[in-house]
Amino acid sequence: MRADRLVAALLVLQARGRVTASELAEELEISQRSARRDLEALAMAGVPVYSQPGRGGGWSLVGGARTDLSGLTASEARALSLVAGPAAATPEVKAALR
Repeated sequence: MRADRLVAALLVLQARGRVTASELAEELEISQRSARRDLEALAMAGVPVYSQPGRGGGWSLVGGARTDLSGLTASEARALSLVAGPAAATPEVKAALR
């Protein structure tokens, strides 16, 4: 399960650019402490992620680094979001759309 969360955290970082541990915790439905541990684990694994403390800070990928872990093309991802729609916003659907 943790590997899934690490991949989800990476995808959230890519999508949003910068997130706080609180925002990531809310998105992934985990504690803030777990979110911080996951972000630190990504950094220790060599993912180019860094934190910026203070007001307006958060976690970001260095230089807007990107990776394609989804296996979906852009048009496939759009089709998935159209099929699921906002009414099907279960945790599983949220994870798939991420």
